[in-house]
Amino acid sequence: MINERLPKIWYGGDYNPDQWEKSVWDEDLRMFKLAGIDVATLNVFAWANNQPSEDAYEFGWLDEMMDKLHADGVGVCLATSTAAHPAWMARKYPDITRVDFDGNKRKFGGRHNSCPNSPTYRTYSVRMAEKLAERYKDHPALLIWHISNEYGGLCYCDNCAAAFRVWLRGRYGSLEALNRAWNASFWGHTFYDWEEVVPPNGLSEEWRSWNGRTATNFQGISIDYRRFQSDSLLECYKLERDAVKKLTPDVPVTTNLMGAYKELDYHKWAKEMDVVSWDNYPGLDTPYSYTAMMHDLMRGLKEGQPFMLMEQTPSQQNWQPYNSLKRPGVMRLWSYQAVARGADTVMFFQLRRSIGACEKYHGAVIEHVGHEHTRVFRESAALGGELAKLGDALLDSRVQAKVAILFDWDNWWAVELSSGPTIALKYVDELHKHYDALWRANIAVDVVGVDADLSGYDVVIAPVLYMVKPGAARRLETFVEGGGTFLTTFFSGIVDESDLVTLGGYPGELRKLLGIWSEEIDALLPTQSNRIVLRSPEGDLAPSYECGMLCDLIHPESAEVVAEYGEDFYKGMPALTKNAFGKGEAWYLATSPEAAFLQEWLPALCASRGIEPLVADAPTAVETTVREKDGVRYLFVLNHNPEPAQVDLGSFAGTDLLSGGKLEGVATLAARDLWIVRQEA
Repeated sequence: MINERLPKIWYGGDYNPDQWEKSVWDEDLRMFKLAGIDVATLNVFAWANNQPSEDAYEFGWLDEMMDKLHADGVGVCLATSTAAHPAWMARKYPDITRVDFDGNKRKFGGRHNSCPNSPTYRTYSVRMAEKLAERYKDHPALLIWHISNEYGGLCYCDNCAAAFRVWLRGRYGSLEALNRAWNASFWGHTFYDWEEVVPPNGLSEEWRSWNGRTATNFQGISIDYRRFQSDSLLECYKLERDAVKKLTPDVPVTTNLMGAYKELDYHKWAKEMDVVSWDNYPGLDTPYSYTAMMHDLMRGLKEGQPFMLMEQTPSQQNWQPYNSLKRPGVMRLWSYQAVARGADTVMFFQLRRSIGACEKYHGAVIEHVGHEHTRVFRESAALGGELAKLGDALLDSRVQAKVAILFDWDNWWAVELSSGPTIALKYVDELHKHYDALWRANIAVDVVGVDADLSGYDVVIAPVLYMVKPGAARRLETFVEGGGTFLTTFFSGIVDESDLVTLGGYPGELRKLLGIWSEEIDALLPTQSNRIVLRSPEGDLAPSYECGMLCDLIHPESAEVVAEYGEDFYKGMPALTKNAFGKGEAWYLATSPEAAFLQEWLPALCASRGIEPLVADAPTAVETTVREKDGVRYLFVLNHNPEPAQVDLGSFAGTDLLSGGKLEGVATLAARDLWIVRQEA
């Protein structure tokens, strides 16, 4: 449990007193108390304040604020401040700044501008972490360490080039193995010396295509560079983590992730974190199911362990094209959406609005007006009061699911660096289509990695499993042999972990499991479509659905044809197949269907395995999930609609933790409101 030092759902967020005169501090603390704030994240971007020159360290402001917060009963999530290096450091040590995609050497500015392989950065960031740990190791306010902030970005400097070669030696051992993995004989790219290898950017193998997506001549090189850069930043995190752990071994350590953030392999990162934390910033038009999927992805990084909601905005954001206000009730609803899906904290960026620079219009609990008489503050205070009343009832409870969707960063990189067959294919979008169909049906889903233990699931879905890593096919076969149901889709089983095509016919290593082989892949224009035509049990043709983007032309070997294409020269060829394998079955969906197909078919597939919705009936945009603790189940029902909703709880009956009222059968849930129903026998 991450909350042992403060056993309740933590409530608070980023606070930057170093940006304000001390006269403001006491007024902020007064309002924190009114709002129920009990955790403040300090020191995120204060490196320049803490280290004004190479040999000078000044922590007086932080000492004072740590003491003030503790005296007011507020705990501290203490950041190491290393997300933005000081200007003097960039001036004195130019190696610290990055080189961009086009080969330009960056100057001081922005943030995340530190090269992860800069000796300067690593030396001084670790030294800062050590000094903070030495100073605050025994401070009673310290709850958790927050290393750096929102790691990300790529660098192509000489330090990175040299480190990349070292990384490649460790991965491949020899140039012969490297050349095989990269298919380097293509275009005469055979390497005879490690020094010949250069980073793939706009000066070498990559370019920005006309639609803005990065393209590459050599997918193997580009995928490996992304792996390397993710590992390089992870190494920076680990160096700081180890520095604070040496002095505070019992204080948990985290860094804030960003959901489906493409540049970092969060499955690797999560193994090095005591607790996953992440920053949730949906827009006004973000599908509710997409936000739910991101929470489930973050929860799945550490096998269902509760996570921290480290950042969200109380209302307005500042960096989206259209920065809408959160409507009344939405901040509370979306906060509980995170809790429903595994969060044991509710925290904001930020507690007080900045007065200048690019985040001055990013919302905060304390607005520019500077007092508590605002809608946002009233809503924040009301939520703080509710979380205090909930106490530790939900802490360390777990979400239980019988359906898993596989998410893999290597596969994501490979799919979207592929030189064909279509630029329209977006990996996360395809996952979300399947997730959304189950979310609408109120069926619980875990989002996990391809190396996860699948034994606890009845249904496993792997949309666009293009890259099949070593051992993955056998693990899936074992799952299905034991009675599991597996579903994958078009453009699956094509390549190995080096992005080399598996010969012998698609879907490669999955061919035996799926009982099919794929001869060709048709890429449809955005204006084109085909049809999926289902077969009835009697063999007659039944309802049809639109499909498009990609259409695999497949041949059944041992698989049964469940649906076929309705148009074009491959009319009558299989579009959906089912293969009996051991005690289970493996499905192949050979094209990208319209949403209606998945919304009807996927819940039926789950029902055939005994997986039922969490409630008997609920309107669209009513979300449900269950957390369990000590044998007690807590049903969350969230109404995202701007009007009341009738919900049939079915056999679930109990007491709403928020209102204290009894709930059973059919009941009306107010607009943008929720229930947390403690099940009673």
